[in-house]
Amino acid sequence: MAAVPDALAPYVTSLVAYDSDLGAPGVHRGLPTTSLTLVLPVGEALDVGWGDGTSRARRWSTVSGLAAGPAAIHHDGTQRGIQLGLTTAGARALLGVPAAELAGELLELDDVAPALADLPERLQETTLLRGVGVVLRALGGALAHHGDARPRHEVGRALAGLTRGERVEEVADAVGYSRRRLSSLVRQETGLAPKAYQRIARFEATRALIGRRPLARVAAECGYADQGHLAREWTDLAGCPPTTWLREEFPFLQDPERGGVAG
Repeated sequence: MAAVPDALAPYVTSLVAYDSDLGAPGVHRGLPTTSLTLVLPVGEALDVGWGDGTSRARRWSTVSGLAAGPAAIHHDGTQRGIQLGLTTAGARALLGVPAAELAGELLELDDVAPALADLPERLQETTLLRGVGVVLRALGGALAHHGDARPRHEVGRALAGLTRGERVEEVADAVGYSRRRLSSLVRQETGLAPKAYQRIARFEATRALIGRRPLARVAAECGYADQGHLAREWTDLAGCPPTTWLREEFPFLQDPERGGVAG
């Protein structure tokens, strides 16, 4: 995980340079998140599509908007590159397009932000570590061009409330909007209805806890009716129950039902 400059912090949720040896060819699940994802592979184009097989292509850059389903990344056993998470405001500030226009899409930088279209080629000509600096400087330039693009204060408050699991009616009251008006504003900002955004936010919260705590406890803490409800939501949003994902991502896991992980 690389440090993000203060000027980019409102727009970049994460920046990871990765060089992974996965042992054998396979398919990695890209899970739904409340951040947009920008992937810049190094050495080999990324073979990615949605979990149902649509939009699959080999790309030297991939921009994915918010979606209520997993991506499928096909690999030969190794992966190298840089991956960023962008806030919905980051789509406007760094890519120059509203996040709503990217919802459910898998696109390339050429399609979204032509001014950044040379980034993939530039990354092939340097080391992965130096590539992080190349990306940050390019994003800094994009921010200077597009300017501050944070959402209206009440929209930001609404998204924060939805992420915390507050009821849509409560969030609308808190920001002084009707439920219909709130729904319109959230769709304009994210491309998703409030309940759909909230569903992904709750799912995202479980990802940080699964494998560290018993699944029944994760379900209770994150607002699911029970462990079965949690498993059904994971199957819908990730394409598999949480136990399957844990075994795929962390084969050293001892007991996914109880949250025990080998040290």
